[in-house]
Order: sequence, then C-alpha cells, then structure tokens
Amino acid sequence: MKNILNYIYRNSTIIYKSVIFGSALFLIVYLFLQLGQFRYDFAKNKIWQYKDLSAPFDFAIKKSQSSIEKEKDSIIKNTPVFYEKKPVDTDQILSETGMLIKKRNFDFKTSSKLLRTNRFLIQRIYKEGLAASLPESYHLPVVNIVDNQRLKEISVDRLLTKNKLYSFVVSNIANDTLANFFANLYITHLPVNLVPNDIYRKELINRSLSHISLNKGVVKKGSVIIKKGQKINTQKYEILNSLKQAAGFYRSKASQKYWTYLGYGILVAMVLLMLLLFLKKYRPEIYDNNIKLSLIIFNMVLMVALTTITVKYYPAYIFVVPLVILPLILKAFFDARVGLFVHVLTILLLGFVVNNSFEFIFLQIMAGIVSILTVSEMTKRSNLFTSVGNILFVYIIGYLSFHLIYEADLSSIDYSVLWYFIVNGVLSIALSHQLILVYEKLFGLVSDVSLLELTNTNSKLLKRLSDKAPGTFNHSMQVANLAESAANAINANSLLVRAGALYHDIGKMLNPFYFTENQTSGVNYHDDLSAEDSARIIIQHVLDGVELARKNNIPDRIIDFIRTHHGRGIVQYFYKKALENNPDVDIEKFRYPGPNPFSKETAILMMADSVEAASKSLREPTAEKIDNFVDKIIDHQLHSGLLDNANITLKEISTIKKLFKKKLKNIYHLRVEYPE
Repeated sequence: MKNILNYIYRNSTIIYKSVIFGSALFLIVYLFLQLGQFRYDFAKNKIWQYKDLSAPFDFAIKKSQSSIEKEKDSIIKNTPVFYEKKPVDTDQILSETGMLIKKRNFDFKTSSKLLRTNRFLIQRIYKEGLAASLPESYHLPVVNIVDNQRLKEISVDRLLTKNKLYSFVVSNIANDTLANFFANLYITHLPVNLVPNDIYRKELINRSLSHISLNKGVVKKGSVIIKKGQKINTQKYEILNSLKQAAGFYRSKASQKYWTYLGYGILVAMVLLMLLLFLKKYRPEIYDNNIKLSLIIFNMVLMVALTTITVKYYPAYIFVVPLVILPLILKAFFDARVGLFVHVLTILLLGFVVNNSFEFIFLQIMAGIVSILTVSEMTKRSNLFTSVGNILFVYIIGYLSFHLIYEADLSSIDYSVLWYFIVNGVLSIALSHQLILVYEKLFGLVSDVSLLELTNTNSKLLKRLSDKAPGTFNHSMQVANLAESAANAINANSLLVRAGALYHDIGKMLNPFYFTENQTSGVNYHDDLSAEDSARIIIQHVLDGVELARKNNIPDRIIDFIRTHHGRGIVQYFYKKALENNPDVDIEKFRYPGPNPFSKETAILMMADSVEAASKSLREPTAEKIDNFVDKIIDHQLHSGLLDNANITLKEISTIKKLFKKKLKNIYHLRVEYPE
C-alpha cells in the first residue's frame, strides 16, 4: 500500500493530466452522441457539394412536419358536427302552446283549427328534431344525428334550426298571418332536442388522425438520391432529411453504436493530443502547470457543451453562441498564440455537430482571429466598441458572401441571422469580462485586467506605502518605470513586471526608517545596532511583504516578485561590516530567504531594483561611471548564480543593460558642459 501511495505521489502530475484528458474525451464524445449527427451537411436551395449519394439501405420518405400539420387541420375542418337527439314530451309542449293559442281569444272554430295545425307542425318538427343553430363558419354539406345509439347523416338543408322555423312554417301554412303567428310562437317557446355532442366528433377526429401516414414513399437501396452539383430542392431536401433520420435509427443499433463511439473517440483524442503536444513544445510553463491546463480544457469542453445543447434544442440560434469568448479569455491569461490555437481546435471539434460545417468553421475562425488581433486592451471602453464592430463586420460580410455563393442574390437573405451576430458580438465582450473575474477566483490566476487594477497607485495598499514610507514608494515607482521599459525591450509581460515592481517593497512600511530612502532627518537607525541585527531587519522586509500581500489578497504572481526581488543574495553592506569584527561570521545570517528569480519578469525586477537603489549612491555621475556601475551590478548577479533559474538569455540581459544605462543618463540629465 505504501509503495502504491509513493508511486501515486511521484507521478501525481501525469496521473492528473491523464484524468483531465480522459474526462474531457468522455464528456465531448458523450455530447456528440446525444445529437446522432448525420455525416452530410445540407440545406434547402443549396448546392450538394459531396459526391453522388445513393441510398445505403431501404428507407421511407418522411412527410414534412408542415404537411402533416396541414393534413391534421384538413381532417379537423372536414369532420361534420354531431347532434344527439334528446327525448321531448310533445304532449307537454302541445299543452303549453295550446294554452298560449287559447289566450288569444279566437272564436271556437278558428281556435280549433289553430290547435289542429299546431299539433301537425309540432309533430313534424320533433320527428326530425330541432337544433339551436349551426356552428359559425360551418362549411360542410352534412351533419350527423345520433338517435338511440344509431348514427345517421343528413344534409344541412334538412337540419331544422330556430332560425329556419319561419321558412318551415311558411312552407306548411299558406296564410301569412297564421304563419307569422306560429313562427313567433315557436321561436320563443319551443325547446331544442338536437344537442351538439363533441365527444362523438372528437372520437371520429382521433380515429382519422391515427390513420394519417407519416410516409409518402420509399427509396430502395442503391437508388441515386442526389448527384454532385445538384441544387437541393424541396423534394430532395425531404428525402435527405428522411435518410438522416433513418441513418440515426440504423446507427442506434448496439453494433453501430460501438463503432460510432470509437470513431468519435479517436478524432476527439487526436484534437486533445494536438493541444497537449503544442503546449509541451511551445508553452511548457502551461503544460507543467495543472491549474492552467485545467482552465484551457475546461473552457474547450464548456464551448462544446454550449454549442451541442444549442444545436439539439435551438438549432436556429447557433450563431448566437459567443464562441469568441474562448480566445479572449485565454489571451487575457496567457497569450494570443495559445488563445488562437485552442480556438481553432475547438472549432474543428464543433464541425462534427453543426450543419453547414465549412461555413460555420470559416466564420468562427475568422471571428476568433479578429477578436484576438483587435481586443488589445479590454479595460478601455472605446476598444470594446471597436472590437464588437470588427467581430460583427467579419460575421456579416462572411455570411453575406456565403449567401451569394449559394443563392447568387441577396433577395432571400434571412435578416434574423444578422441580429444573431449582433447578440453574439455583444455577449462575447460582456461575458468575457465576467468570466475572467470568475476564473481568477476559481483557478488562482491573474489576468491583464486585474494587473491593470493592481497598478493603480490609489489602491489601499499602495496608499499606505506612500503615507508610511514615501521614499520607498518613490523608489518603487522608479523601479516600475525601469522594469516596464526593460520588459517591453525583450517582449516580456510589461504589465506584470510593473505590478510586481510597485508591490515588491511593501514590507518596508512596517519599519520604514531602517531603510535609507526614508531617512530624511539624517539619523541612521542602524548606528546603534549590530551588523547581524541590521541585516535581520533588512531581510525581514521580504517576509513582511509576503505576509502583508496575502492579508490584502494580492495574487500569488505578484507575491512571487516580493519573494524573489533579492533572490538568495547577500546583504553585502552589513556582511562586510560584520567581517571587519569577526572573519568567521556565518554568511547565512546575511542571506535573503529567496527563492532566486524563475522567470524573465522576476529577473528584470531584480536587476532594475538593484540598479535603481544603488544609483542613489553615485556622486557626480558621468556616462562612463553609469556604464561601469550598471555592468558591475548586473554582472555580479549573473556570476553569483542569482539569474540561473530565470529563462532569460545573455542577449536579453545585454539589451536590458543598454536600456538601464540610457534611462539613468536621462534621469541624471547628463549633457555636454557648456562654457560660461
């Protein structure tokens, strides 16, 4: 067990990378398989760009959803209404209507005639049945009557409704006066016995709907579906869609699934391996850092997930997915080359799941390149608007160009897609800022946006340094200017160097008067201390600075500058002073805790800090003195091994020396001496 734990500990980095690689591979393949993607991209009215396509197996031609909906609507519209015939008490109705006739006080002969006519009419009315009315806009020529569980179909003309009672009475009574009398009487007092019955109608509709065929033909295996260069008309489009659905069902069989898993797995693994090989060869500092590697792979999987979900549920909004967020975020944390490379690999992966993949890949890669080239300073609002405009320009011009290729005119353009591009551009810039802040907290990284905030001299910690140790603050500002210029000269991260320079001496604010730049009264506090005690106080400012930075939530990348700006160097002045009294003094008591600089940026700060601090001791500086002085300090650091761990070349150190000499000469205003 102990051996296993030791093996895991020794190989933890490789194991972690394997887990990250395997997890990303599994998630991406799983997302792809949820779509059951067809291997051909096609769209209505576009040109078939592949080779001639023949049916790989027999399959049915599916009706389009719109045609199925039309059939359903037709069935519903052409299903007649149903009336159920309810029993009525005709004797009761005759009695009630007879009483109303008698109340009119006709003579006996007329009254008897009217009662006989009333009986005749009511018996005829309820023999066929009386309905209230037909449904509005009813257009069918027949209706169905359900009478004692028996169904019969009658014409609409034969259906007696209350608004037809007048014509019915007129057709049976020649006397207009009597006809009006009976029509008004019946319209007001006769109850209906034909009641609408929706249950029967719904049953008939459902029965008819269940017999709708979803297919409208069959394509036999080997039949040519479409030839290369043909336009995809409506008929071809329906056949291709049918083949796509059939292929998904065919592939869903167990044996087909396993081969699909294998194919996707190999292709996705190739993409992820290309990423790891690129980072190992060209960005080893990222490859060796599991946190940075996790950030890159996490964002790749996130973009794939967003796109596949959109393709599955909202395919029309595919161009709303803000994929250019990926290169923007990676550029903020790493560099443009990493951002572009990862973006291209991610877009290649997404080519498996989107329709019109060539068009999609082309537009997204172009947009990613433009976003990286144009979004230089994300903290400037004017740059953000310019960047959104550039991204939109690429999307819109590219989309219109593809439309011209496929359609040869702009009359049929879908303008909603242009709005999707606008939303995409705005989301890309807006969300990238928020995600950068989130990733800084989650992964403990520092972006250029945060570095710019740290360089603000009105920040809480730098204001305290300015108040408590103004000399140190001024020294830090001068070092920041020197270091930033040097970083620009050798293409290092100038913003990171500047931030590190501003904070590198914050530990001095706890004991400011023990450092010469803050001793304005002429009193040297070290005069009353031993060399060992003085060295201990001087060395302590590094440890105090680290503690202060952590209490104030300063990122680790800035704390690295505090720890390394003296490296494992010696407090030379007090060490030599101690040697005068004791030749056997322990040198380790005068050594800074380190570590030595381990990057170009931390090496630049060490050189700038030493040169700027020591330059204050120059008396009557001349060009020659400054040249010798800079060479002496930096050569000493080089020969002492303080720069051995920094990935900086001798050529770059030589460039930095020249720049420091030039800057110091400008600071001391060296010029030719004019005669009086």
